[in-house]
Amino acid sequence: MASKGSGVKPSLQHGRQASPTPRTRSGPSPMGPVIDRPPLPRRTNPLLRAKLELPTTTTSQSTAGRIPPRGLTILGVSVLCISTYCGYLYTSYRREVAASRNLQVPEDVTDRFNASARNYDAEVDLGEKFMRLGRRRRELVRMARGDVLEVSCGTGRNMPFYLLGERWGVDDQGKAERQGCRSVTFVDLSPQMVEVAREKFRKCFPEGFERVAFWAGDAREVVPSSVPRGLPPPKTEEKEKEKDESQGSAEWSLSKPYFDTVVQTMGLCSTPDPVGLLRHLGKITEPTKGRILLLEHGRSYYGWVNSILDNLAVAHANRHGCWWNRDIGRIVEASGLEVVEVKRYHLGTTWKVILRPKPPSTDTEKRAEEK
Repeated sequence: MASKGSGVKPSLQHGRQASPTPRTRSGPSPMGPVIDRPPLPRRTNPLLRAKLELPTTTTSQSTAGRIPPRGLTILGVSVLCISTYCGYLYTSYRREVAASRNLQVPEDVTDRFNASARNYDAEVDLGEKFMRLGRRRRELVRMARGDVLEVSCGTGRNMPFYLLGERWGVDDQGKAERQGCRSVTFVDLSPQMVEVAREKFRKCFPEGFERVAFWAGDAREVVPSSVPRGLPPPKTEEKEKEKDESQGSAEWSLSKPYFDTVVQTMGLCSTPDPVGLLRHLGKITEPTKGRILLLEHGRSYYGWVNSILDNLAVAHANRHGCWWNRDIGRIVEASGLEVVEVKRYHLGTTWKVILRPKPPSTDTEKRAEEK
């Protein structure tokens, strides 16, 4: 039905009312003036609008965080390489464990170093660089003062870090102190190792240093007052027996019964009697200010690491002359020396230990020490 006076008939198209077409009236309307309005926009469901807009935002976010195909390829190859290497390590570990069960290795394996002396540095260089042991060696050796004895010197891996010649310096507290080494005596059980150390000393200190000695023998027999005549010289070729200033003068000797500093790095693992050695070193170290500086490797904090060390100990000792599963803490405790400082690295397998002689305070302790 049409409205009165409008003259406009409603039209239906598919059941919906057609949008009104704005027009201008020429005459007055009984219902008031007619106002022209723009057409209303088609209504949109707000939920539907949000749903339609969501994929655009999600797509942009997912594109920003997506790993490119090249990155996926590199990641896949890396995972494959790591898994393959881990499998190789596990297979090698099982093979070494099986081989260790059939080996009969004596407790004294120092003879292994005689055969490996010339190639020893090449064998251990990579491992020590990876573990940054050169830094640990430097820190330890720079603490050496006065008359120094290095036990288990090996091929002289500590050689570059020594400060030869005494001088006045300043300590960490700003106090003046004597620094540097008045003399250095290198001792090792392997004559071949001692020869390599002697050659390395010439290269490190071409200008020479008189108060240095190299001897092959058991450190438990070293007596300061007899250095350098206390131990037989290592077996060498005839031309090497000639006097060389860089090897040290045979005329000097220590007039006092003690060393000011004793250094040993990675030696307790290859010594037949580590407790007896430490006890002897305590007797020949200056009792008030003397120090015994150790850098050793042994048992870890963790049981699973110790299990690996134990399972491979026999094979490792047979190949490298080193019992790497010894308990350094128990060895130090059994020696009766006083512990100044202990630090551990690499899951607790690397030990930095500073000791000093522990003067007996009672007759009971004296008797225990004598035993």
